[in-house]
Amino acid sequence: MKLHHLVTGGAGFVGSHLTDALIARGDTVTVLDDLSTGRSANLHQHKSSHSLTFVEGSILDVPLVNSLVAKVDHVFHLAAAVGVFNIVQNPLKSLSTNIRGSENVLEACAKNKTPVLVTSTSEIYGKNTSDALGEEDDRILGSPLKVRWSYSEAKAIEEVLAYSYWHSEGLPARIVRLFNTVGPRQVGFYGMVVPRFVGAALKNEPITVYGDGTQTRCFAHVSDVIDALLKVAGTDKTVGTVVNIGNNFEISILDLAKKIVAADLAK
Repeated sequence: MKLHHLVTGGAGFVGSHLTDALIARGDTVTVLDDLSTGRSANLHQHKSSHSLTFVEGSILDVPLVNSLVAKVDHVFHLAAAVGVFNIVQNPLKSLSTNIRGSENVLEACAKNKTPVLVTSTSEIYGKNTSDALGEEDDRILGSPLKVRWSYSEAKAIEEVLAYSYWHSEGLPARIVRLFNTVGPRQVGFYGMVVPRFVGAALKNEPITVYGDGTQTRCFAHVSDVIDALLKVAGTDKTVGTVVNIGNNFEISILDLAKKIVAADLAK
């Protein structure tokens, strides 16, 4: 059955790839994005398509959110203030978007009984150093006076809101935690490591590695992440649950930098 989806943040990196996948399978999509971090160019390939409606606006606009949610069958909520650089530089705006904006979306979904998938983040685990993180693992965070942790706190509140709307109001809500996702259309302006490293290498500039570079991360390609998102959204078994989406292959930041330097990026 073909569905009409609302994708908040659909002009962003992950959101635009999700929009591509939904349209490719025959669904229609309304994208809501304020273009603060998203780019209209990410949706340029659909400019002549009747399957996409683009609305430039904010999830902080309650009447707009309510009107859009009322017209669709399902919501993918991806809109958020993202990136360490962005969060540190704009803490109040980021908190407002990530908490109040998400509450607006969830409240509209509950009012209309519209199923919603909320994208959270591995950042909610904070400084937990477990080799393999499970959905029930403890969160280990720094002081709330350090702005760096405000993103983690806000996304955790978003998760609690989504879970509570399911538990108390029966809203079909699903939650996914995205780990490091990489691929085409990702930019490095907000602190994302791979596009920053690649950008420096293309300009033949030094690559900045913080610390000694032995810290490890797992990176998943955006196409695999989108496939997982669609599978989570497509089964009733995931309603009222949290699912981690990532990769289990670790690489140190120093080795990542070395691989990028060694790669022939001109190809």
